Amino acid sequence: MTAAPTTSGAASRRHRWRLAGAALAVAVLACAAGLAAWVAALGPVPFDRAAEVSTTVVDRHGKLLRAYAMADGRWRLPVHAATDVDPTYVDLLLAYEDQRFRSHGGVDPQALIRAALQFARSGEIVSGGSTITMQLARLLEPRSRRTVGAKLRQIVRALEIERLRDKDQILDLYLTLAPFGGNLEGVRAASLAYFGKEPKRLSLGQAALLVALPQSPERRRLDRHPEAARAARDRVLARMVHEGRISAEDAAAAQAEPVPHLRQPMPLLAPHATDAAAAGRRDGAVIRTTLDAGLQNNLEALARDRLAAMGPDLSVGILVVDHDSGEVIGHVGSPDYFDARRAGQVDMTRAVRSPGSTLKPFIYGLAFEDGFVHPESLIDDRPIRFGNYAPENFDMTFQGTVPVRKALQLSLNVPAIALLDRVGASRLAARLKQAGAALVLPRNEVPGLAMGLGGVGITLNDLVTLYAGIARGGDTLALRENVGADTGEARRLLDPIAAWQVGNVLIGTPPPDNGIHGRIAFKTGTSYGYRDAWAIGFDGRTTIGVWVGRADGAPIPGLVGRTAAAPILFDAFARTGKLPAPLPRPPRGTLIASNPKLPLPLRRFRPAGELVRSGTEQTLHIQFPLNGSQIEAAGLGAAPVPVKVAGGVLPLTVMINGIPAGEIDSRRQRLVAPPGPGFARFTVMDATGAADTVVVRIQ
Repeated sequence: MTAAPTTSGAASRRHRWRLAGAALAVAVLACAAGLAAWVAALGPVPFDRAAEVSTTVVDRHGKLLRAYAMADGRWRLPVHAATDVDPTYVDLLLAYEDQRFRSHGGVDPQALIRAALQFARSGEIVSGGSTITMQLARLLEPRSRRTVGAKLRQIVRALEIERLRDKDQILDLYLTLAPFGGNLEGVRAASLAYFGKEPKRLSLGQAALLVALPQSPERRRLDRHPEAARAARDRVLARMVHEGRISAEDAAAAQAEPVPHLRQPMPLLAPHATDAAAAGRRDGAVIRTTLDAGLQNNLEALARDRLAAMGPDLSVGILVVDHDSGEVIGHVGSPDYFDARRAGQVDMTRAVRSPGSTLKPFIYGLAFEDGFVHPESLIDDRPIRFGNYAPENFDMTFQGTVPVRKALQLSLNVPAIALLDRVGASRLAARLKQAGAALVLPRNEVPGLAMGLGGVGITLNDLVTLYAGIARGGDTLALRENVGADTGEARRLLDPIAAWQVGNVLIGTPPPDNGIHGRIAFKTGTSYGYRDAWAIGFDGRTTIGVWVGRADGAPIPGLVGRTAAAPILFDAFARTGKLPAPLPRPPRGTLIASNPKLPLPLRRFRPAGELVRSGTEQTLHIQFPLNGSQIEAAGLGAAPVPVKVAGGVLPLTVMINGIPAGEIDSRRQRLVAPPGPGFARFTVMDATGAADTVVVRIQ
C-alpha cells in the first residue's frame, strides 16, 4: 500500500532533474551564444595599431641615425627582441611579469586564480594576473578603467592573439608598445631617452629599471619621479634575488647604479641627409641610407672641432663618397644643425658657390684628351692678355716656363686660362654638364675664360661627383644616399688616359702640414673675395670634398682653400679609419716619358694659331676648318667636310677625335665624313710626328 507514492516521488524527482538539466543546457547554450556574439562583435584584433611607429633612418649597417616622433608626438620605435634587446632584460621581464609565457596559451590560470582570491578578500583588484599577451591586448585596445569586463575582454583578445601570432612576435609587439612615461613607448625609445643608447647592451640596474617602469609609467617617470622609479627598480631586483635568479652581490651593485633623472635627446646623426631621406615619408617607414654611422659621427666631431677654432660665423660642408659605387658614406651639411648664427639648417653640400680653382683639373684633362699637351710638356706662365681679360696668379707673381704638371700642382692661373682658351670654355661647360654637374652662370652670361678661375656656380655635391669621375677612370655616377636608389648609367667626363694623367698629377700636389705627400690626389680652391675655401681629393677608394665659408656668402679675409679646407680634407681621410688606397695603374696606351723624349709637338704647349717648328721645312698648319668654328654638317646625308692643310712632310694623316680618317692627298686636302653633333677634334700629323689640331663644333 506504501510502494506507489515512493515510485511516484522518484519519478517526480527525475522529471525535475531533467527539467533543471534542460534549463541549464539552455542557459549554457544561451550564454555560449551570447558570448560568441559578444566575441564576434569585438571584431578583428587591431594589430594595425602596433604598425604605427616612428619613422626611423638607419645607416648602411642598420644602425639608427635618426628617429622622428609620430604625428601625435609619441616616440615609438620598432623592436625585435632577438636582435635589438639585451637578453638580460628579456629574462628579467619574463621572470617578473610572466614566468610561464612560453608555455601558456595567452592566459595563465594560476595567475588568474591568485588575482581572483585577492579580489575576493579585498574587494578590489590587487594584481591583474595578466600575462604578457593580456597586457599586449590592453595596449592594442586601451581602456581607462580596470573592470571585470575589461579583464574578460583582455582574456578573449589574448586567446585570439596567441592563435594569430607566435610567441616571438607577441614579445616584439609588447616591447614596441609598452608605456614608459610621457610620450615614450617601447623599450627602444625608453632606452635611448633615459640611457642614451640602444637596449642591446644594458646593465643589470638599467634592465631592472626598464622592467619596473611600464607597471606604473606616469608615477615612475624618471624625469619627474626618479625616487619612485628607483624604489620600483629595487623591488624588481629584490624579488629576483628571492627567486634565486640573480645573486645578492649583483643586485647590490645594480642598486648602487644612479637612476637618470633627465631625458637625453634622441639620436641625430646626419640631420641634413636624414631630413632629405625622410621627406614625404609616413610614420612607420624604416629608411636605409648608404651612410656609415661611425664615420658620420667622426666627421661631425671633426667639423665642430675645426670650426670652433675658425670663428662663430663659418660653416662647413663635407661629403665622403665611395667612387666605385657612387654611394655617399659621410654627409656633413653644417657644423651644428641648431646653430642659427651659422645658419646650421642650411645644407652647404647643396649650396651653389663659386668653385675657385677647383675646375682647373678638368681643363687640363680635356687638354690631355685632345693630345696637344702632356703632363711633362712645358708651358709659359707669363703675363698675357685675352682680349680685355688679363689673368694673374693668386700671389701676383709669374713662374716663367714650367712643366704642365707643376702648373696644375701650383694652381697657376695663366697656364690654366691658356689651356682653356685652346680647349674652349663652352666645350668645358658642355662636358661638365654631360658628366652630371649643374653649372650656374650669371644671368644672360655664356661660358667664358673666367669660369676657369671660379666665374661660375656649382655645389659641393656636383664637384665631388666630378672628382669621383676622375678617380673612376673618367666616368661619373650620380651620387646616392638611399639604399636602392638608382645612380643611372655612367656618364663620360674624360677618356681613361686623360683621367689617369690628371690623378697622377694631383697626387703630387704638396699637402698641408697635417698630410703626407703622395697619398691623396687633391686640389684646393679659393673663390674671389675670400668667400669660399675648397679642397677635393681622392685615393683609390674614396673621394672627399670639403667646403668652408659663410652660409650668407660674406667674405672672410684670409680664408684660403689650402689653409682652411685642405687640413680638414686630410683629417677626414684619416677619420675613415683606413689607410689611403693606391691609385690605379696607368691604362694601356698611356704615354709616359720625360720632356726630351716626347714627340716634338708635345714638348711645349703653344696657343691656338702658333705653329710648331720641326726643322727647315714649312710648318704643318690646318687651313680649314678654322679652330673654334661652327660647321653645319650634322645629320643623315650631310656633305663631307673638307680638311685643308699647309706645310708638313708627306704622308699626312687625318684623325677625328683620335680616330684615323685617312691620308691627305697630293693637293693637301681630304674630304672626311662629319662626326655627330657636338665638339669634334680634327688633327693632322705628318711623317716627322709634327701635328696641328683644331676643335670645331658640328651642328
